[in-house]
Amino acid sequence: MRMAGKPKRALVTGITGQDGSYLAEFLLNKGYEVHGVIRRASTFNTERIQHIYRDPHDDNCGFFLHYGDLNDATGLRRILHRVKPDEVYNLAAQSHVKVSFEQAEYTADTVATGTLRLFESLRDYIDVSGCQVKIYQAGSSEMFGASPPPQNEDTPFYPRSPYAVSKVAAYWYGVNYREAYGMFIANGILFNHESPRRGETFVTRKITRAASRIKLGLQNELFLGNLAAFRDWGFAGDYVEAMWLMLQHEKPGDYVIATGEAHSVQEFVELVFNLLELNWRDYVKIDPRYFRPSEVDYLLGDSTRARNLLQWKPRVSFEQLVRMMLNHDLEMARQEKTLREAGHKVEPRGVPFG
Repeated sequence: MRMAGKPKRALVTGITGQDGSYLAEFLLNKGYEVHGVIRRASTFNTERIQHIYRDPHDDNCGFFLHYGDLNDATGLRRILHRVKPDEVYNLAAQSHVKVSFEQAEYTADTVATGTLRLFESLRDYIDVSGCQVKIYQAGSSEMFGASPPPQNEDTPFYPRSPYAVSKVAAYWYGVNYREAYGMFIANGILFNHESPRRGETFVTRKITRAASRIKLGLQNELFLGNLAAFRDWGFAGDYVEAMWLMLQHEKPGDYVIATGEAHSVQEFVELVFNLLELNWRDYVKIDPRYFRPSEVDYLLGDSTRARNLLQWKPRVSFEQLVRMMLNHDLEMARQEKTLREAGHKVEPRGVPFG
């Protein structure tokens, strides 16, 4: 039990990702002591949380990082006993849908079995310590796959990728451990949520980054796959608030988080290029390599339960989101152009596929 006057402790897996960075900011602003789990790598991958990182030796430091991995149950147990969290947010995953077709076993081991390892570690920790821990499990709208829109908590899952299948398994592990062991596990079924911190191989960020570079003469073409797919896009900063609200509710449950508004990839492209006063058809090319083996045509979320029970609603509109991402990437492109004009060699970021 947390002593009076002590801040709540949250443990966040996947803290270096888009959602992890926004969630860490949100929790720190709420007065939490935040602990993040990061994977050991030969290069630093903490760019998204660099602005909130503090030396742990500093007085009043409330942000700490721990090396760990969902593939290492022993390491997870050690972290739990060290941190003694009040809340755990499991955001770690191999989250790129297209990549999951190429690395299906790894995706399943991280997303599905990795979640099981975490739940087992938490079950043991709760039994030994006697502490109550509230757990958020990150689901995905991809779990609905081919089920017709709109999708809500009662819509049958029809996953269409190894990533989605793995997320469905993780969801049911959460339900099972909640019912079997009385653990407070909330499943958040989040529809697509984007931001300037989105990885550059995800389609929305790929579009805003490429269009910005095309506008400034740094790039000539943009290669995409299925332009006809519809997605319910929201702002990641809004969605992490929903994660927190789920763990503040008196009972654990499962919640769809979405804007209730769907747009096609082509609409996203058109808006970006229109804002730049460019004709997208002059620059966008279709590459069959970017089509999935099995497509998800239309995702549109119904978040009535979250709006009624959690009093949650999105604040950032679709157009505001696109402008936010485009403004960020335009500034990046301007900086790149300035460096190039000054004679500096600028290495391309990211990878040419994805």
